[in-house]
Amino acid sequence: MFMYNPYSLEGKTILITGASSGIGRCTAIECSKMGATLMITGRNEERLAETYGCLEGEGHLRFAFDLTQEEAIRSLAESVPALDGGFFCAGVTDMTLIKFLNKEKIDRVFDINLVAPMLLTKALVQKKKINKMASLVYMSSMGAEEVTLGLGIYAASKSGLNAMVRAVANELSARKIRANSIMPMMVKTELVDHITTISKEELEKDEAKYPLGYGTPQDVAYAAIYLLSDASKWITGSFVKMDGGSTLS
Repeated sequence: MFMYNPYSLEGKTILITGASSGIGRCTAIECSKMGATLMITGRNEERLAETYGCLEGEGHLRFAFDLTQEEAIRSLAESVPALDGGFFCAGVTDMTLIKFLNKEKIDRVFDINLVAPMLLTKALVQKKKINKMASLVYMSSMGAEEVTLGLGIYAASKSGLNAMVRAVANELSARKIRANSIMPMMVKTELVDHITTISKEELEKDEAKYPLGYGTPQDVAYAAIYLLSDASKWITGSFVKMDGGSTLS
């Protein structure tokens, strides 16, 4: 018996960056469960292979690239087939007070969080690798609006990404291509597990401020699936906020 599912990704080819760990890996796995054919990329070839091995279904491909390199971006855009969706998830954080900033830190965060998805989007558009009615989803952060002490560079990069999302949504709307961002607050990933500047007790105290607790990679993956699916075909240029209720008061 046929079961109608508006969130199905059957027949869709989707690119996911940052797929070697965390939210990117989780989203790739969950998208494969929804029937998508995945093109996954990440810098760590060994960990990317682990993600690849967890994917359900057939026809998936993996590409180990450092997307801060323009040649790698060109190679990836040339290598992938025409896409029905993309989840630009590769990202990095940096906790540095303004008085300790330097150009190296700024360049690193901006190159990964903003410049790479901008140039990859450009390359995919130029090479006509984005199908009509495709959906592009970008990993932003509530940090773009709720700026935490020491996260100025990160916040600036994510604010810039949100502005780019609006521009992409506008420029590609004639082909019914959608562009949206996801803005999570604190999500329990490997990055959180390895935070050394905040104690476990401080993290527990902070999580208590979230009525729904910290998020999980699955929470973000399900939001990405919604935006990648036809269920969201009337949504573009939007920022989906996910904060577990932490900004209600």
